[in-house]
Amino acid sequence: MDGKENFFSIRDLERGITRELAAGLSARIFVGERVMLSVVTIESHAHGNVHNHSEEQWGYLLEGSGIRIQDGVAHQVIAGDFWRTRGGISHGFIAGDSGAKILDIFSPPKEEYRKEGQGYQ
Repeated sequence: MDGKENFFSIRDLERGITRELAAGLSARIFVGERVMLSVVTIESHAHGNVHNHSEEQWGYLLEGSGIRIQDGVAHQVIAGDFWRTRGGISHGFIAGDSGAKILDIFSPPKEEYRKEGQGYQ
């Protein structure tokens, strides 16, 4: 191994687990031993369902704007903003006019992706 299997680029998302999360929401997911990264691309005004999960999640808005719904409260966010969501807290996102690209960080990794993530490199 030359170590390249541990290096990725936000400009080239050909690797990773591909998921369509909802209409207009797609993700590339990268699973480690103790943390999981997900790059989520959201089309203009698209949104997913408000949901919750046991993992802690941090989000960083790389591009665009939108509304982060967290624990029933709507928060306007723009590129450069980031947030923390504790496990069990309901949350969702509605993209603004130009869509959004979010880097989500989960700890621990979601169990459903652990085995699948071993083969994406």
